[in-house]
Amino acid sequence: MAVVPPGIRVLLSFSKDQWFRALVLVLTYLLYCSFHLSRKPITIVKGELHKHCSEPNEIELHSYKEFVILKQSAAHAVHNASRCGWAPFDKKNYKQLLGALDYSFLCAYAVGMFLSGMIGERLPLRYFLSWGMVASGFFTILFGLGYFYNIHNLTYYIIIQVFNGLVQTTGWPCVVTCIGNWFGKGRRGFIMGVWNSHTSVGNILGSLIAGFWVSTCWGMSFIVPGLIICVMGAICFFFLIEHPRDIRCDVSPLTPPTSSCNGFKIHNQVVRAEESAADKSWEVQNMLGPSPVYPTHHIVILQKDPSNGRSGTSAISFFGALQIPGVVEFSMCLLFAKLVSYTFLFWLPLYMASVGHMDARHAGDLSTLFDVGGIIGGILAGVISDKSHKRATTCGMMLFCAAPTLYFFTAVSNTGPVYTVLMLLVCGALVNGPYSLITTAVSADLGTHKSLKGNSHALSTVTAIIDGTGSVGAALGPLLAGLLSPYGWHNVFFMLMISDACALLFLLRLIKKEIQCVRQTGVEQTEWKEH
Repeated sequence: MAVVPPGIRVLLSFSKDQWFRALVLVLTYLLYCSFHLSRKPITIVKGELHKHCSEPNEIELHSYKEFVILKQSAAHAVHNASRCGWAPFDKKNYKQLLGALDYSFLCAYAVGMFLSGMIGERLPLRYFLSWGMVASGFFTILFGLGYFYNIHNLTYYIIIQVFNGLVQTTGWPCVVTCIGNWFGKGRRGFIMGVWNSHTSVGNILGSLIAGFWVSTCWGMSFIVPGLIICVMGAICFFFLIEHPRDIRCDVSPLTPPTSSCNGFKIHNQVVRAEESAADKSWEVQNMLGPSPVYPTHHIVILQKDPSNGRSGTSAISFFGALQIPGVVEFSMCLLFAKLVSYTFLFWLPLYMASVGHMDARHAGDLSTLFDVGGIIGGILAGVISDKSHKRATTCGMMLFCAAPTLYFFTAVSNTGPVYTVLMLLVCGALVNGPYSLITTAVSADLGTHKSLKGNSHALSTVTAIIDGTGSVGAALGPLLAGLLSPYGWHNVFFMLMISDACALLFLLRLIKKEIQCVRQTGVEQTEWKEH
């Protein structure tokens, strides 16, 4: 009998459960990557919608109702595009109009996020997510069709942005719930730190795809990403597995060593030398099931469901989710952290074009370095928080370093490409690190809180509350940037530094509690060793 090839032996070494976990991890990664891929084009196309010029017919508008499409000469007859860009964004108040597009999308996203979490708990996630992806692709394509059908009505683009913002909210609660169902808390920070790079990868791919057509046919910058997310929606419908129980996976967990800290159960970080290898790798082999409670999480008792006699199986209410300590603090922290992140997401290419005096395509390509830094920051934050078991402290340290880094970025952004590239990477890591950790590992920690007794329905609502609150900041950031940028970009960055400081303030109580709890745990572990 022939020897089994080495590659096949490697494939056979993994169990069916491990293959399904890998499928869910990769699939949800690609699904949400396509969400961000479809959001990115508007940030790249801004430089083409308005070009810096001194057009004679450029007028100042004070409201949307005052907009009038001016008759262009024969030289500007093609698609009614003037030297200053695409009407109505070719006017002096273009920053306010472009800010209105961002604000309409992000406001709808913030409102829809609170609703999507509760809806997602009560509907099959696969259907809900697939529908949302196809709908998002449809509205993204509609925006691009405005170029081909010569549409210059501001209301048209704003309405599309509103509906697109609403349907895009179907993505995050669904994919985080799926990941939370399949992976436990043992190495969640690292796994989700790597997994959350889909945000930055999607932004990078979206920038490159949109940048390819932005200078020649910006409508394709929207149509191609729209088609991609529609295709991914179909793949989601056919292949996404919501929960291990759907395919009867064997996921019964082992119980790790635990110790008590202020009445809460946390991992015992002391591993005895005589423990077997299986005991040491319990969190790798059994990444599902009851998760330990972190020091910042208290006990919230869910009422028994009288309809079926089971505890913790009914969908948790909005106010019930807010009772989990840590939800409010992390939500408010994310509000300011996401304000900073989304201001960079929507305005960085335009800032680079204005300060660096480059065209839209080169500015978009350079801005992808911020997302590369975000990948590094997300993974780093996850690894540090896993090792230290201090999520809030990890976020706090990165926020503390982010504010002065933003100041240095403004100082070196026009001094040369080397310093600009370096600061984009550092800023991306420090800005997106806390944002990544809170929206993934922290949300899943709170949504699979031990007091919920395995109620997987709570994860979607908790995730939606945290990310929905953060989306309020995401809506405010680009709006404030549009209002402040006419008075100088330094005002925008000053606003971002204040936001980072506010995010840090909301974590101070949790950081203090984590430090106190670790000290008490250290004393208990020392006593355990002595005995």
